[in-house]
Amino acid sequence: MDKGHCLFTTPPLTAPYIRSSSTKAVVHPHSATAIRVTAELTLLLPAPRTYTCCVKMKTCVVLFSVYLPVIMGQVFHWGPCPDPAVQPNFNLHMYFGKWYEIEKLPASFEKGKCIETNYSLRADGTIKVLNTEVVKGVTHSIEGTAVIQDINQPAKLGVSFSFFTPYSPYWVLSTDYETSAVVYSCIDIVRIFRVEYAWILGRTRSLPEMTISGSKDILIGSNIDISRMTPTDQEGCDKVI
Repeated sequence: MDKGHCLFTTPPLTAPYIRSSSTKAVVHPHSATAIRVTAELTLLLPAPRTYTCCVKMKTCVVLFSVYLPVIMGQVFHWGPCPDPAVQPNFNLHMYFGKWYEIEKLPASFEKGKCIETNYSLRADGTIKVLNTEVVKGVTHSIEGTAVIQDINQPAKLGVSFSFFTPYSPYWVLSTDYETSAVVYSCIDIVRIFRVEYAWILGRTRSLPEMTISGSKDILIGSNIDISRMTPTDQEGCDKVI
């Protein structure tokens, strides 16, 4: 590969965080420092779920060891991120409110159940993102900020949970605003391979099977692999949140 600048960012988020048991502090993937490298880089993928990254570095702000554990266990595919169609004429204000996670592709930063997100407008005009989950019977929440990065494509939002990290993609592929939504995110690793995330969200903690099936059809139609998509546990959540 030619020499160049490579920007690695932490995975996107619709769910809360990872809790550190040693310090009792909330540690979120978006709070990790981005990795910027000027390097000659070779990527070796010996198996679908593992890889080795060999770098001859000139400058490195943070070691790859900070980044690699975060993305292990995610959905990897060869090639750069796709550009799926998103919700036309997206209305952010109609999207505001609470969404429950119904199903998702694997996300190592989601450790609990009863996962939900509430979107609202702050007094200063920014978009508040409040993520909540229950881990071992204890409710945890973290607040972030969402932005519309291109006014011509309002369904392509960016979400960040730290002032020091870039916004991660949060693309609304489809929504009726009142029942369900399909969300996609992708992290492009130097255009060699990508890490993909996808969520089916509902205004209620459960959705009819027909609605879930229709949401999956949207993802499949966008050439997004959903073979590892799993349901999120929303049982008994109203008693603990």
